[in-house]
Amino acid sequence: MSAPLLSIRNLSLSFGSKQGERTQVLKNISFDIPRHRTVALVGESGSGKSVTSMAIMQLLPTSGLEIDPQSKIEFEGRSLLDMRGRELRQLRGKDIAMIFQEPMSSLNPVFSVGEQIAETLMLHAKLGRREAGKRVIELLTEVGLPDPEKKAKSYPHELSGGQQQRVMIAMAIACEPKLLIADEPTTALDVTIQKQILQLIADLQKKHGMSVLFITHDLGLVGEFAHDVVVMRDGEIREAGTVEQIFDSPKDSYTKALLACRPHLDRRPERLAVIDDFLKPGGYAEPANRERGYKADDEIVLEVKGLGKSFESREGLFGKRVFHAAKDVSFKLARGKTLGIVGESGSGKTTVGLTLVRLHQATSGQAFFNGKDLFAMSPREFNEYKRRIQIIFQNPYASLNPRFTVEQILTEPMKLHGIGANDSERIKLARDLLNKVCLPWNALAKYPHEFSGGQRQRIAIARCLTMKPEILICDESVSALDVSVQAQVLNLLQDLQDEFKMSYLFISHDLAVVKHISDQVMVMNKGEVVEQADADAIYLNPTADYTRKLLSSIPQGRGRVQNQQYLKSDLVTL
Repeated sequence: MSAPLLSIRNLSLSFGSKQGERTQVLKNISFDIPRHRTVALVGESGSGKSVTSMAIMQLLPTSGLEIDPQSKIEFEGRSLLDMRGRELRQLRGKDIAMIFQEPMSSLNPVFSVGEQIAETLMLHAKLGRREAGKRVIELLTEVGLPDPEKKAKSYPHELSGGQQQRVMIAMAIACEPKLLIADEPTTALDVTIQKQILQLIADLQKKHGMSVLFITHDLGLVGEFAHDVVVMRDGEIREAGTVEQIFDSPKDSYTKALLACRPHLDRRPERLAVIDDFLKPGGYAEPANRERGYKADDEIVLEVKGLGKSFESREGLFGKRVFHAAKDVSFKLARGKTLGIVGESGSGKTTVGLTLVRLHQATSGQAFFNGKDLFAMSPREFNEYKRRIQIIFQNPYASLNPRFTVEQILTEPMKLHGIGANDSERIKLARDLLNKVCLPWNALAKYPHEFSGGQRQRIAIARCLTMKPEILICDESVSALDVSVQAQVLNLLQDLQDEFKMSYLFISHDLAVVKHISDQVMVMNKGEVVEQADADAIYLNPTADYTRKLLSSIPQGRGRVQNQQYLKSDLVTL
């Protein structure tokens, strides 16, 4: 057997704080990346995946960093931990390249994308400016960007998220590296764009003979893409093996938990499995299926007819351009039921949600809530309805005021709408809401930055619940969460719906999640409704070509939905 391209042995590192405390982030990490193969590094946020990749690239901050003397990272027999200065710079970009998770924060906003790719070529391949410019066009063509000459002159903000990620890939493969590190390259992308990006990386890996280290929290992606899998948790490797071994006969309980957390397409359990379920004596037994769908006698709480929303932008000196974000959208939402709205970015999903809460003003149409048209109300009249229709935004980092404590975040809406007789009563209500969303009462004194992404989303849900809404709009509210945290939030939303009979508009590009939580599904494309039916019917027998395209893009994993027997009887300890 040939020597691996990259070998990590006994990698342990820790960071120190100003108070003198040390936190061990990696604990005796050992694995290999063979030549011409794809290795997936899988685990939840905080498991140590990205720190491992940063250690390989020697991009970790040196302040407070302590690496165990026994640690080794060798690339083609050379120690990366001993490299410094010029030698390290020559290796990065040329022999080892990296695609970062968030392309918008990785690309320089003041340079065109062509200039940024050309800089890599001039630095590492020693090409002249004209030669580099020609090679940039070839690279953008290779990664599938339309009109590459025009895109090379574009700035990052002028490209979509998927196009930005393709630019990052073009930059990474510019010098034909031997190892490509892809750190969560498809997080929060549409399923169709996600599939395209993964296929692109796979094709480039075969074409250039690269090795790939693919970092993700979603095992569903791994099963279709990787050759080998390394599962991490709390800075340790819990299990490693080929993709066949991990999916067909996982040995570690944590691996089994990650496989079970993802919503399934062939069934809909009343509750999704979470990591804690695997701590219970007797192992995890999957609950019964939940029946979904609208019934003839369901009470309709919201009926939308012909909703339209257009935006105008200037074009030239005197011209204007009209963009129709939503066109003739109609649907009904029943009490205590969930309508899932799916589609790619730009399909109009979020526009519909924002228009219903009047953060956008409808261009046309009507929205009858308990018989009254929301769009025809005066601002003062609609103010009474704000508390009855609430929205959970996609990004809890941006939607929570960083200067407010959780107590202020939860009590401010109560004060505005006259809920609670006094401050002490409102604080008591806030504590009760934190309990509802499974957060401790002492979280009231903390600020948003002190919580994880999943916890912040729970705070955002609690804030909506202060209004006791009848309709809750969930706008991509679980799209960027780990699969285990995503399962917790989905279970929470289902529990709240069962208890308070709330109706949900669940907006998402993740069709597996929508299938799990929705009674009815509405598919949108380019602002129009292309199909609408009960959730099971639309997945079993889609009538629109666009719906079939979306369904074919869902990552299935390797035999994940067929092989679940190990969940039934295994006695596990995490």
